[in-house]
Amino acid sequence: MGRRPARCYRQIKNKPYPKSRYCRGVPDPKIRIYDVGMKKKGVDEFPFCVHLVSWEKENVSSEALEAARIACNKYMSKFAGKDAFHLRVRVHPFHVLRINKMLSCAGADRLQTGMRGAFGKPQGTCARVAIGQVLLSVRCKDSNSHHAQEALRRAKFKFPGRQKIIVSRKWGFTKFTRTDYLKYKAENRIVPDGVNAKLLGCHGPLGDRETGRAFLSATEAA
Repeated sequence: MGRRPARCYRQIKNKPYPKSRYCRGVPDPKIRIYDVGMKKKGVDEFPFCVHLVSWEKENVSSEALEAARIACNKYMSKFAGKDAFHLRVRVHPFHVLRINKMLSCAGADRLQTGMRGAFGKPQGTCARVAIGQVLLSVRCKDSNSHHAQEALRRAKFKFPGRQKIIVSRKWGFTKFTRTDYLKYKAENRIVPDGVNAKLLGCHGPLGDRETGRAFLSATEAA
């Protein structure tokens, strides 16, 4: 018996039902890789960031997430280059979907119980998505910004419901706007931290500070 169509499970109805020691025998989610492309590139390499944002409250299956990841990755690899972007899937399929299997072979009416004991067995997984929640994010150079937006537009077709492509004001995957990031960088107050960046405040032991970063006033750090 194959998978039911995702439209049967699109609506968020009940409480979250994650995999646990009580909920066993859950099949592995289809999506296993959440970061694609140049995920090790530093924070300064890719300033442009664009998000695919869900505009509906719904369940998104792990199969749909994997299909969208493949579509986005394929387009970006072809038109921007394999080493020119970093794609991140921002939702994880933790919610377990159930199916109450019914027999449809000959003589099944003797074995079937109908709605007696109708709590189903695990069938697959999905992500519970809210309105305004980010599904996919891509960071790249400004020169490839139109490619990133087109890649996310193609990924939209893999999801049910409505999504919007929103160009971020932030620098890459950081929490700082582009103007703030450049200002802090010029003031020598920002430290790269992988794909993210740390802002130096005025707390902590002075012995841990680098030369030239020891004395920041509280007003500067605020």
